[in-house]
Amino acid sequence: MLRQYELVERVKAYDPDADEDLLNRAYVFSMKAHGSQLRANGDPYFSHPIEVAGILTDLRLDDETIATGILHDTIEDTVATQEQIDKLFGKSVGRLVDGVTKLSKIEAQTENERAAENLRKFLLAMSNDIRVLLVKLADRLHNMRTLKFIQSEPKRRRIARETMDIYAPLAERIGMYGFMDELNELAFAQLEPEGYALILKRLESLRAGGGDVVARITSGIQLLLGQNGIEAEVYGREKRPFSIWKKMQDNQVAFEALSDVMAFRVIVQSPADCYRALGVIHQRWPTVPGRFKDFISTPKRNGYRSLHTTVRHSDMRIEIQIRDAVMHREAELGLAAHWAYKQGEEGAAARESYPWLNDLLEILEHAASPEELLEHTRMAMFQDQVFVFTPKGALQQLPRGSTPVDFAYQLHSEIGDTCVGAKVNGRVMPLRTRLVNGDQVEILRSKIRAPDPAWDSFVVTAKARAAVRRSVRARDRDAQLTMGRQLFDAAVKRFKLPEHDDEVAAALVALKLPDRAALYIALARQTIGDLALREALSPGSTLGSKRGRKPKPVPVAAIPIKGLSPGAAFTLGDCCHPVPGDRIAGVSRPGTGVEVHRIDCATLEHEAGEWLDLAWDANSGGAIARVSTVVHNQPGSLAAVASIIAHHSGNIVNLALKDRDREFHTNIIDVEVADLAQLTAIIAALRSAPAVVSVERVKA
Repeated sequence: MLRQYELVERVKAYDPDADEDLLNRAYVFSMKAHGSQLRANGDPYFSHPIEVAGILTDLRLDDETIATGILHDTIEDTVATQEQIDKLFGKSVGRLVDGVTKLSKIEAQTENERAAENLRKFLLAMSNDIRVLLVKLADRLHNMRTLKFIQSEPKRRRIARETMDIYAPLAERIGMYGFMDELNELAFAQLEPEGYALILKRLESLRAGGGDVVARITSGIQLLLGQNGIEAEVYGREKRPFSIWKKMQDNQVAFEALSDVMAFRVIVQSPADCYRALGVIHQRWPTVPGRFKDFISTPKRNGYRSLHTTVRHSDMRIEIQIRDAVMHREAELGLAAHWAYKQGEEGAAARESYPWLNDLLEILEHAASPEELLEHTRMAMFQDQVFVFTPKGALQQLPRGSTPVDFAYQLHSEIGDTCVGAKVNGRVMPLRTRLVNGDQVEILRSKIRAPDPAWDSFVVTAKARAAVRRSVRARDRDAQLTMGRQLFDAAVKRFKLPEHDDEVAAALVALKLPDRAALYIALARQTIGDLALREALSPGSTLGSKRGRKPKPVPVAAIPIKGLSPGAAFTLGDCCHPVPGDRIAGVSRPGTGVEVHRIDCATLEHEAGEWLDLAWDANSGGAIARVSTVVHNQPGSLAAVASIIAHHSGNIVNLALKDRDREFHTNIIDVEVADLAQLTAIIAALRSAPAVVSVERVKA
């Protein structure tokens, strides 16, 4: 553990103007506050914040950040308060300490809720001052270095999983690859101990069999570059076990099938020397196709710059990274390598430099649940990138596997919300098309903001998925409010219930609901039924019902379902597939809402739930009908059926072969139609076709 004077000397060595008094006061305060507390390994707890501060000095960070590292656990784990920190060390340090502090005292029902709330606060603080992230990463790194001393295996695995899912990707996002590699390595050792031990054993065997191969190749590369007048430092190493494991999993190969388990770094004097060195290396050893990447001309989103290539050296493949000294420092330390906070960089400037922070903030704002927040945050940490272009040539980086919808939301949320199609390299392509490097993408838009719920099944970026789900939730809520209001009005008329504001206010209190909107949604979802509503609006009115006497409702008009969202306010029965024009009835199902059936559906005969009289309103949207067709087993029969349906503007959305014999085929076809009249016309046309034996609408 660093002593007080040693820590101060470290900081003064790279920052002679650092506030020595601030560092000394923070050291003494933290030591007294933690007192006799011990860590899991038996060391004084105070050693942890000092080691964190030591890691931060390796990054050459400013005095306020070092003080924050020393103090970061005082509010959470001691009797120290936020007010004390603000008073003794200033508002700036106080804000940083608060940002790093976990919300360990939050009353949360689940571990996910607690984790999500901690993450929410941390990301918000990080967006205001990126130094919060640097301290948190140093804190997590030291905790991972000592994780083995925690006795509980489930706790070790939980911390390791959180590290691999969130903190290692965050380190990658700000270019701190040294931190990322060590965090992943330490987490991997806990999550996959057998795999970790096996790879270490294989690496030892490889070293024993081949001698010091790394040293021989390193000196060979250095000699080759020197002979060609290129001054360079060359470093070689075996790849880390986690990197090897990931490649084995991604490529589904065994360790023996991996030929590039060694990596080499070439550090030259300038960017021009990078390309000269690349040329010399490619002249000497044959390249592996598809394994060259130029991150100098096209840096990664986090600013990372380097040339990556893989060549065949003797009977093995080796990976070589070529960069100059500035690139190398930035690759190791990322954001911390060119820290400019003392020159006035604020949170807004950091967000401009790291636009993914804005994506995370948008996710924070709109996540509907702790699980969704954690899912989307993990999604936002994708590492593999694909580079695509706008029609004007602007470069955009997206996670590998992204679609035009992801691209649209990357440009702007409004562009994503109004996207209706896309051109990829000048051709109109499906929105689920996976983009590849070099694609040029043009988004086709409409004036209507209507993200398609189906997008949720294929988008890969957290920003796109969060936006789609947010839109679906808003649409569902509107539909549920409309359906619930209609159910309320119908119940009031049917049972002659009072509906003045005073009675409704009293009913809301009785039902423990905050407002009318909550009441309408509860009615739509059928978490509150007619019986409960009647009793709340008119106490005592349900006594007769409880004794078995039927109420005497008055006839009311059917409830229209125009414009409501199937699946939100109601569901269409899979047994009978009603379409606009059919006579329909609804069945109330507690907790799931209203299910709509055709009036002649066999399911209704056995339904014990309460029936609702429903009706399609004018201009109701289309629906999917299901028909059974028996056709002759001969060439062209199915084509004739499809042609007739298309001729009558129907759209086949699903087709399944039910029965097949020597003479006939029976197919079940789902057809999207506007109304019953269109469906009737299609069925009539099919029945008159020579290839068709019979057509019937499926009832149940």
